[in-house]
Amino acid sequence: MQEAMIKRAKELLADGSVDRVIGWKRGEFAYDMTPAVFTSAEELDSEFIFDDFTSANVSKYLVKETAKEGKILAFLKPCDTYSFNQLIKEHRIDRDKVYVIGIPGGPKLDIEKIKAKGITGILSVKNEDYTLKIETLYGEETMPFSEAILDKCASCKSKKHVVYDELIGEDGDVLDSNRFDMVEKLENMTAQERFDFWRDQLSKCIRCNACRNVCPACTCENCVFDNPKSGIDNKAPADSFEENMFHIIRAFHVAGRCTDCGECSRVCPQHIPLHLLNRKFIKDINELYGEYQAGADTTSRAPLNTYTKDDCEPSIVHERGVE
Repeated sequence: MQEAMIKRAKELLADGSVDRVIGWKRGEFAYDMTPAVFTSAEELDSEFIFDDFTSANVSKYLVKETAKEGKILAFLKPCDTYSFNQLIKEHRIDRDKVYVIGIPGGPKLDIEKIKAKGITGILSVKNEDYTLKIETLYGEETMPFSEAILDKCASCKSKKHVVYDELIGEDGDVLDSNRFDMVEKLENMTAQERFDFWRDQLSKCIRCNACRNVCPACTCENCVFDNPKSGIDNKAPADSFEENMFHIIRAFHVAGRCTDCGECSRVCPQHIPLHLLNRKFIKDINELYGEYQAGADTTSRAPLNTYTKDDCEPSIVHERGVE
């Protein structure tokens, strides 16, 4: 797949269809893949990577890239295309400046799950018939591929690209996902149990802003949390209230707009399951206003932006037993 992607990117650069490409390159470690922009065939040959660790969603980077001159080629996985569409809907991406090639998605690997097995000094990870062969400083280790899948891939909602100019590989289908299973478990807890769960999780937050910075739905030029006059600007949380407030405000901010790409949880250094807050909103919107998937298209209005006489009332929420 990587060879086919590089070949096509070089063709589009050569004929002038695009003047740069966004994809991934290796960072400090063999499993450390980061989004990168390439402007030449030489850069593509020497640095471009597409493997089991290229999980980062590159859609948000296109906000700034399409503000520049010229056209950019973007390789988008199925989950990325939902974020891409949502950003178009919000007029944050100039569609005319992007040539989209749809590529296969996951499942992608989570290096933290490999390290959790006690495997250290990792030099390389290879997938051979769904068995990971892990070369380390201390010898070779193995583990099943299925035990190292990213959580966001384990509950994938769709293998189908919702937007592209061309495809490399076959397109998939929208999946019957299990992504709301944990949300339902939380809903079945008592109010105190839920509070204790989230206090335990959010107390780990170090306010690094990784979740906000990676989120395709967070593209405000000036965030309230960066405003020194707000009293809540970027700093370590002073107390438990501030820990809660930061993440709850973010969840409300993206309600109806979150495509459930799972990037917030993927990049969290404290391993807080932040995606569950967003999935609770998604599940409630589906149940109260009808099925809706943010980013599935670029024209429909989100339920929270549309009023109808059939909209639920507060009493409906009460009847559902939501405390």
